[in-house]
Amino acid sequence: MQLNRAKTSAFVEPAAHSPIPSAIDPPRSGSGPATEVQARLDVSLRLGTFHGPWTPTVTAGLAAAETGCWARLGRWQAGWAPIGAGCGLRQGEIFGLPLDEVDFDEGWMRVAYQVKLINGRLVFAPPKREKERDVPLPARVAEALKTHADLFPPVKVTLPWRTPDGPPLTKLLFFSRNGGGPVRRSDFNVFAWKPALVAAGVIPEPIKGERHQAAREHGMHALRHFYASVLLDAGENIKALSQYLGHSDPGFTLRVYTHLMPSSEGRTRRAVDGAYEAMGPKSDGPETAQER
Repeated sequence: MQLNRAKTSAFVEPAAHSPIPSAIDPPRSGSGPATEVQARLDVSLRLGTFHGPWTPTVTAGLAAAETGCWARLGRWQAGWAPIGAGCGLRQGEIFGLPLDEVDFDEGWMRVAYQVKLINGRLVFAPPKREKERDVPLPARVAEALKTHADLFPPVKVTLPWRTPDGPPLTKLLFFSRNGGGPVRRSDFNVFAWKPALVAAGVIPEPIKGERHQAAREHGMHALRHFYASVLLDAGENIKALSQYLGHSDPGFTLRVYTHLMPSSEGRTRRAVDGAYEAMGPKSDGPETAQER
């Protein structure tokens, strides 16, 4: 089955002759936060100005490697890497992303749930510090998520709400284990994330019979740092980024990412160079009103 293009809560049977990718459409709106975020991502990566914990090449390699590694958990799924790198969601928020919180038409994603481990049991819980938020959904991330949903329709998952003895809550999740269960972080990290890091060249392949090396700095949170770093490099303001990341206040975001922000001299050079480039190769420089 494939996603209905108009409503995220409905499914339609695909035509027998229609290939799955034909259902992929970007959000219809041509402007707004999602389009602006996509533009910032595109500009920063195209101009090669990005500098952060991971390069775009590494992140792209990880996204390409994710599908084969995920097969180890019994169900081939793709899409979690683009959501982390393109929307900045935390690991538990990706695993707890329900269909009804994604608006493909308007280009928004509501982050209101996470899959969390409490006393050895998985539960649905609000995001960290109860910070529900709306995040712009760039067109390319939407395409990846639609592709995933076309291949593997969202599955109903029931978990206790907030605590192991809480009331049951059922959500239609984009990501699940084979058989419909929720994704457990430890299984994912061992059988999907670490092998994907190896395939992308981030960490070495382990010696046969041994575990993958510890890679705390290369945890799934690195995708979130990539997202923040790219947007900062492209000129996104701290207040907006803080909101998208679900931080408690912009000051915290600034303290965490200030070392990744472009230098003022770098911004100045790019701004002036950009102005000259826009005027064309024959221009000797901007003319003032008095010189005209």
